[in-house]
Amino acid sequence: MSKERESYFDNAKFILIILVVFGHFISPYKGDSEALYTVYNFIYTFHMPAFILIGGFFSKGIMKKDYFKKIFRNLLIPYFIFQLIYFVLHRIWNGKEILTLFDPYWTLWFLLSMVLWNILILLFIKLKHPAIMVIAALTIGIFAGYIQDVGTHFSLSRTFVFFPVFLGGYLLRKEHFTKIFRTEIRIAAGMILVSMFVGYFFFFPQEAKDWLLASSSYEELGVELGQAWFIRLLMYGLMALATFSFMAIVPRRKMFFTHLGTRTLYVYLLHGFIVKLFEFSPFYDLVGESENYFTLLVLAAIVTLILSSKPIITLAQPIIELKTHLLQSYIKRKTEDVS
Repeated sequence: MSKERESYFDNAKFILIILVVFGHFISPYKGDSEALYTVYNFIYTFHMPAFILIGGFFSKGIMKKDYFKKIFRNLLIPYFIFQLIYFVLHRIWNGKEILTLFDPYWTLWFLLSMVLWNILILLFIKLKHPAIMVIAALTIGIFAGYIQDVGTHFSLSRTFVFFPVFLGGYLLRKEHFTKIFRTEIRIAAGMILVSMFVGYFFFFPQEAKDWLLASSSYEELGVELGQAWFIRLLMYGLMALATFSFMAIVPRRKMFFTHLGTRTLYVYLLHGFIVKLFEFSPFYDLVGESENYFTLLVLAAIVTLILSSKPIITLAQPIIELKTHLLQSYIKRKTEDVS
């Protein structure tokens, strides 16, 4: 079951990272097509929550020795490196950029929040009772929106809002996932996802997309404070329904792409540069004029495959992890092949 479980989660992560890349490719176009706007909102309901849920599930070793040392090394090092890279690029483009270490650029919020979620878990396990932990996390997530200045600094808004999802993953056991593998559950999950997509197309309000991003206060979202808590609670319900429906239809067996699910961090960190380069290329206008948005899904899959390939991992590891042994062994092997 352990190998099957590993394949299952790696499959999920690979599919999710394609959706992350796809979501960033279609973001500039979402206002041009109602169908594309629906796709954008639909995948944003579950692609990051599912990633966060999986992250929580694999944080069960939090009490082990050196756990936080690994967390800081694997997440904070690439966070600070890419924060600096983005600062330099923004400085070149804008000329007046100020370096802020803890106001994450673009996708980097996830790395900082992941560190903070683990710290919060360390505090929450002292509550001992899962029900109390969940209620407390939901309460924090709901009331965080009432703080006017909550936002991107330290990724506090997303950290508090998505923490119940991370906590849920931490509390889940493998037998919980086993229950959703039943055929009837999978069929129901597929029907739920289709129904949600159709419902989003006809009923999802355009201004509601910012709720899925979870990066703004209720005042910034322009909603009456008296009903804000209910809307966020409704958002939690939609995220939970979509996330578990997605997890139910993920294949369990080893697939041709399963091993690539272990390399999603590289794709997550590197794809932003390709997305931005694409926006400056002639293909950006070409896709918009032709409205052939399906090509963006194909492009997202290609970019994901390339960025998760062994050569890219070898070249990027010194930057992302400050490790050079893969690059050294790669150069040595190529040198031996030539000789």
